[in-house]
Order: sequence, then C-alpha cells, then structure tokens
Amino acid sequence: MKPEIVVVRPYVPRIMAALEQDYVVHRLWQAEDPAALLEQARAARGIATTGDAGADAALMDALPALEIVACMGVGVDAIDLAHARSRDVAVTYTPDVLNDEVANTAVALLLAVTRRICDGDRYVREGRWLEAPMALTRSVVDRRCGILGLGRIGKAIARRVEALGGEVLYHARNEQPDQPYRYYADLVDLARDSDFLIVITPGGAATRNIVTRRVLNALGPDGTLINVARGSVVDEPALVAALVEGRLGAAGLDVFADEPHVPEELL
Repeated sequence: MKPEIVVVRPYVPRIMAALEQDYVVHRLWQAEDPAALLEQARAARGIATTGDAGADAALMDALPALEIVACMGVGVDAIDLAHARSRDVAVTYTPDVLNDEVANTAVALLLAVTRRICDGDRYVREGRWLEAPMALTRSVVDRRCGILGLGRIGKAIARRVEALGGEVLYHARNEQPDQPYRYYADLVDLARDSDFLIVITPGGAATRNIVTRRVLNALGPDGTLINVARGSVVDEPALVAALVEGRLGAAGLDVFADEPHVPEELL
C-alpha cells in the first residue's frame, strides 16, 4: 500500500502527478471541511507544503503518524520548527533552487522602478510620447544600493548590482568579513546612506516590520525600496503613508503583508 501524505497547496501538474504515482495524496486546499479531511488522513506520514503555506502545530498534531514536513521553498518561517522538533518530525526545504531567479527579480524590479519602465510603457501606449518627451529617469550606475540580508540570495543580488555599476552596502545579523561590501550595524544608517534598499531577509517574528517608518524616512523622498523577501518584514501601513506623503520616492514589491489583500495605494 502506498504511504499517505497531506498536500497543503497545489504544485504544478507535473509534480502533483509524480506525488500521486508514489503516494496516497490528501488535497488539503480542496477540502470543504479541512478537519474532516485530516481525520481521514490520520495515517499520513508526510506533509508537502510551500514556503508561504507552511505547517503549524495544529496541522502536525492532526497527524499522529507524521514523520516529515517537506517544504518546496527557501523560507521555513511559516513552519513551526520548534513543534516539529518536539515531535521528532524532520523538516526539509529547497535552498539554492531559486537563488538566481529571486536575485533576477530583485534587479528587474530595481530597473523597472528606477528606469520607470512601466510608466514608459503606458506613456507610449497612450500616445503621450507624440505630444512631449517623457521625463528623464534615474540610473543605477554610481548609486549606492543597500541590501538587507546578505545570505545566498543577497550575495547573488550584490553581484548583479555590481555588474550594473552600483556600489553595494549591507546590513545583516552579523558582519561577514570575507565579503568586500561595507557593513552597517544599524539599518537606519544603511537606509540613510543608500539610494536603493533591497530587502531579502528571512521572515518570521525576529524580522517582522523590521523596515519601519524610521527606515523609510531615512531612505528618503529620492529613495527606492525593493522587497523580494516576505511582506511581513515591511511595516506596510508605514510604507503606504511614506509613498502617499512623498517621504519615500518609490517601491518595487514582489510580496505584500496580507496576500492576496493589497492596499489600493500600492496598486
């Protein structure tokens, strides 16, 4: 008999087909009554989840035979690691698999904002370029780019920023002496000295709202915030206020605090 697993969120069809070939799959996201589904899945030995969906203590405790939580994603902040440890449940994830693509997304957002690519697209489509030239945009060359979080993805972003001609500064939990970039022990100081601030720090309680009103004010009316980390790391109401009031120049956001609910001002 195939072992049973609970899949929290749908994967792409190819992966779902592979799982269903080897396991009895309980599809939690499709359940009208999740509690009833979990009661039927008490023999499940594994949870397959994603970085954003995670697995909390209640989900684990609903599965007495649980042996492993497998997360397709880099972040594990949505998984109750302490509870998994107390249950002797293994937790796996997929580091490195998205390093380059997340770094590319960060740089794409940086260029889209600084070069006003979306604005330019609308400018041409609406025919306004026939009436007057679009205002000049900004360059990344010779500008200071602060990076909040210098892990694997942060380093990949730093290399790309350097290739574009920018200067890299960073803030992390600890200084990394083997890195050639200037370290800032204080995030507000980093923001004050940066033209752009790219956020790529892990989520979770330790970093919730780490990008505060003070940080945004330090970045300033000519500054740009790029967030490719977790929506929770930015104080979203403070971000909205800073943009609306002109205390922050621009923002390029890949994530939001309460997806799919996004403040109208950020759309």
